[in-house]
Amino acid sequence: MNSEKDRKIAYFSMEIGIDSRIPTYSGGLGVLAGDTIKSCADLKVPVVGVCLLYEKGYFYQKLDEDGNQREIPAQWNPKDFLKPLDKRVNVQIEGRTVNIRAWQYDVRGATGYTIPIIFLDTDIPENSQFDRSLNDFLYGGDQRYRLAQEIVLGVGGVRMLGELGYTKIKKFHMNEGHASLLTLELLRNKKMDSEAVREFCVFTTHTPVPAGHDQFSYDLVGSALGDLIPLDTLKKFTGEDRLNMTLLALNLSKYINGVAKKHGEVSREMFPGYPIDSITNGIHSYTWTHKAFKRLYDKYIPEWINDPFSLRYAISIPKEEIWDVHLQAKKELIDYINKETNLGFDYETFTIGFARRATLYKRMDLIFSDMNRLISISDNVGKIQLVFSGKAHPKDFSGKDLIRKVFGVSRELKDKVRIAYLENYDMDLAKILVSGVDLWLNTPLRPNEASGTSGMKAAHNGIPSLSILDGWWIEGCIEGVTGWSVGSKTIDDNQKDTENLYTKLEEIIPIFYGHKDRWTEIMRSAIAFNASFFNTHRMVQQYVLNAYLD
Repeated sequence: MNSEKDRKIAYFSMEIGIDSRIPTYSGGLGVLAGDTIKSCADLKVPVVGVCLLYEKGYFYQKLDEDGNQREIPAQWNPKDFLKPLDKRVNVQIEGRTVNIRAWQYDVRGATGYTIPIIFLDTDIPENSQFDRSLNDFLYGGDQRYRLAQEIVLGVGGVRMLGELGYTKIKKFHMNEGHASLLTLELLRNKKMDSEAVREFCVFTTHTPVPAGHDQFSYDLVGSALGDLIPLDTLKKFTGEDRLNMTLLALNLSKYINGVAKKHGEVSREMFPGYPIDSITNGIHSYTWTHKAFKRLYDKYIPEWINDPFSLRYAISIPKEEIWDVHLQAKKELIDYINKETNLGFDYETFTIGFARRATLYKRMDLIFSDMNRLISISDNVGKIQLVFSGKAHPKDFSGKDLIRKVFGVSRELKDKVRIAYLENYDMDLAKILVSGVDLWLNTPLRPNEASGTSGMKAAHNGIPSLSILDGWWIEGCIEGVTGWSVGSKTIDDNQKDTENLYTKLEEIIPIFYGHKDRWTEIMRSAIAFNASFFNTHRMVQQYVLNAYLD
C-alpha cells in the first residue's frame, strides 16, 4: 500500500515546509503542512501532497546594523533534493496554454512508509516569461500573479494527480483557501454536481485575519479562468461582488475546520451558517525535539517517537536530568547568538524568546511598552536577556518598522538588558530557539492567533510559555503548571496587557533563579501535559476520524 494507486487523500497546500534547504514555505502554515505530512508517513495514512515549487523561495532575510530588512532570493537547485517526473499537464490562464511539469519529494516515515509530495513547476521553455515566473516566489507579485499561481495549484494539481495515476483519491484536503480552485476542476472534470463535489472535499481555514482570505475581482477572474466554469455558476459559490476563495472552499466542502477550539468559534462568527468544526494544530514531535531531549525520552519513554501521547510519562523523569538536558540546548543557543551578534549573552541569565512573523498584530514590541519597568525588573527582580527573530512580509512596512524598533531598543538598553535579533528565521533556527530559551513569549492581539505552534515546539523541549490567552494557549495553559497567561481571555487592552505582562515576569523570574525545583517541575509539566497532546500524530488521527472517513 505504498503506490500511487492506493493513495486516498490529496493534501493541497500553497506552501509546505519539509526541510529548511527546500524553501517552499514562509512560516507557520507551511511548517504545519510539512509536520502533517511527516505524521501521515509515520502513521501510514495514504496521502499524497501537492504544492508549488518556488525557485527563489520566500526570501532570505538580510538585516543591517539598524534592522533594515533586505529580501534576497533564496536560490536553490531542485535537482539536489527532488526527483523530476516525466508527466506534463496544462491549464489555460488568460487564454494561454500554460504547461506544468512535476517534481517529487518522498517523506519517509518512522516505519519506512513514504508520502510523496508533488511540486508543480511552470518554469519550462515552452511557457511565456510571465508563466515561467509563476515559480519564482511564494507570496510574491500582485493579484494577477497570485491568481495565476492558484490556478496552477488547484486546477493544475488535480490534473497532474490524474496524469500521475492517482485515480483513487477519495478526499481533497485544502490546507487554507489558496487551493480552492481545485473544486472547480472537480466540477468540470468529473461532471459532478456540487453535492457530489462536497463529498470529496475537506477544508481547513487557518486565519481570522481578513488579509488571509484571498479575494479577486471578477474582471480578473473572467480574464484568467476563461471558460473553465461559467461566471454565473461560479458566483453561486464565491459571492456576488468578488471571488472569495474561502467562500468557494466553504460552499464546496463536506468537512470544514478551524485550527483551535477558539478559532472554530471565531470562524463560525466570521462565516455564519457554515458547520465549522475545530481540530487543534500540533507539531511533529520528533522533528522539533532537541537531540539531547530525544536521548532523554529514548531512555525513559522508548515508544515516544511513534506514540507522542506517551510523553505524558515524562512526569516521572527525574527533574535534574531535564535541567541538565536543557542546559545543553541553552548552551547551543547562546553560542549561536554570540557568534552571530557578538552581544555577550551568557549561559546563566534568564533568556526569553520571541520568534514569529514580524507584523503589527503579533505585538513583538509589547514587552518594550515601559522601558523603565523592564530595566527595573532586570535590575531588581532578576537579570534577563531577550532574543527575537522573524521576517516581515516584503510589503508589510509596519512589520519592518517593528524590526527596526527592536534594533533601536537593543542599542538603547545594551548596558542594562541584552537584546538580540537573529536574521533569517527558518526551520533550522527555530529548532535552536524553541529548545534553548528559558521562556517562550507570545503576545498577539486576540483573536488573531488562530492557533500558533511555536509554543508547542517549545513545550516538547520543556520550555514553558508566557502567552496571551488566544489560539492553542487557551487549551494548553494550566496557570503556573505548564506556563502562564497574559491578560484575560476576552479583552484586548494594550495597557492592561502590558501591566499584566510585567507583573507575571515579576512572579516568574524569582522562580527561575530561586526555586529550581519548582522551575523544573513546570518544565516537566509542559512536556507531560502539552507536548503529549499538541502534536501532529494526535491531530492527524482526528483528521482521519472526523474528515477522511465517511
